[in-house]
Amino acid sequence: MGVYDTEGQKYIAKLAEELEKMPEFQMPEWIAFVKTSSARARPPEDMKFWYKRAASILRQAFLKGIVGVGRLRVRYGGRKKRGVRPEKFKKASGKIIRVILQQAEKAGLIEKVKGKRVGRQLTKKGKELLNKIK
Repeated sequence: MGVYDTEGQKYIAKLAEELEKMPEFQMPEWIAFVKTSSARARPPEDMKFWYKRAASILRQAFLKGIVGVGRLRVRYGGRKKRGVRPEKFKKASGKIIRVILQQAEKAGLIEKVKGKRVGRQLTKKGKELLNKIK
């Protein structure tokens, strides 16, 4: 059992519980006032949003190998409602993703990669954490 065997939402919920126990993952005060994307009307109402998004980002890093803020902005973006005009795709907020990646770096779960593909990848400690969750 692991990342590939468990359904995505259930796995993210379990991983979010683990991340909540870590001191490096702290929800900033400003998260209550910030929308997750320009496509959203309001900030998230879920009090555990920060940990769920962090868990989701770590899972994406596991599945994709190397991830960057730009790719993750597209991944978490959505359709902007524009009234009578057709809907348009908008990227997610980069600040939220960037801060979560920085917190994961402090925790030793993710490291920066330079070379042909630039971004961040999971460390050995990060892979062990993700494989440990069932």
